[in-house]
Amino acid sequence: MRYCTGYNPVPNLLIMRILVTGGAGYVGSHCVRALCDAGHDVVAFDSLVKGHREAVDARASLVVADLGDRGRLNEVLGGETFDGVMHFAAFAEVGESVKDPLSYYQNNVVKSAVLLDAMCEHGVGRIVFSSTCAVYGVPPSAPITEDMPLNPISPYGRTKLAMEWMLSDCANAWGLGAIALRYFNASGASASGAIGEDHDPESHLIPLVLQVALGQREKIMIFGDDYETPDGTCVRDYVHVDDLAAIHKTAIEKVTPGAFAAYNVGTGQGTSVNAVIDASRSVTGHQIPTEVVDRRAGDPPSLFADPALISCELGWSPKYSEIEATIESAWDWHRSHPRGFAE
Repeated sequence: MRYCTGYNPVPNLLIMRILVTGGAGYVGSHCVRALCDAGHDVVAFDSLVKGHREAVDARASLVVADLGDRGRLNEVLGGETFDGVMHFAAFAEVGESVKDPLSYYQNNVVKSAVLLDAMCEHGVGRIVFSSTCAVYGVPPSAPITEDMPLNPISPYGRTKLAMEWMLSDCANAWGLGAIALRYFNASGASASGAIGEDHDPESHLIPLVLQVALGQREKIMIFGDDYETPDGTCVRDYVHVDDLAAIHKTAIEKVTPGAFAAYNVGTGQGTSVNAVIDASRSVTGHQIPTEVVDRRAGDPPSLFADPALISCELGWSPKYSEIEATIESAWDWHRSHPRGFAE
């Protein structure tokens, strides 16, 4: 049985100096912006292999370096006192991780160990880690709760779980305060319209569907329509990137020293592939042709969160609860930036 002790705000520093690894990436850049809006002093640390310099808020500093460069980390963390780290820097493509697992273990696990070692040396005692619902693998049921078995089925998911274990062990060993946020399908774009999703290649459903509306692809592929779901297509939980940024900001302010905690971050609502496409048709006014093809190996029928624990303990709930609003924000971004940050 799961118990909740209730939301207990903990006083923290009003202004913190925070290092954001992967701060030029999709979720990382939105979190940089939210931290700057809250008045925190932010340094983004990104290799720009996947991220975009243009995505980093002008109020933040940007260090262009690889996370495995311990010397550069020492320079940054030793130069001024940091209060915490948000860790987003990682490879994040499931299919790619299956084809090239060692690059994922090297980039996601080994380089994270370098980061934690540097944090320990320089006395940085709090971290919020960008984890994933992929740590559950194929769960026995939905919605997914934090006490369900952790059984990732891809190298990507296993590297994220390995990182969670590392954080927990460091909390026990030297007093690190750590929170892992296991979020579901990050989606949407900043309400300001300044930043959004720009991956190459793109693999996320909503931007792929919107590319059809923009005339950049002919149709959208639906991988299976015979699942045991209400309309036969896969069901996922689409959590808005601004909501993700808000909970990362809250989490870094509420980390408990010497403790590790993991939370699901999602809307608590499952939306099918067909429902996403229908909502996109409504938002864009475009027909958006589709083609049903074979299922992809390893796609669970239904993945959506039970966000009760994070609501209870950290006081968070999503502002974007309707898929149409999330798609509208993404459409505003993609329509004004059809070539992403290359515009």
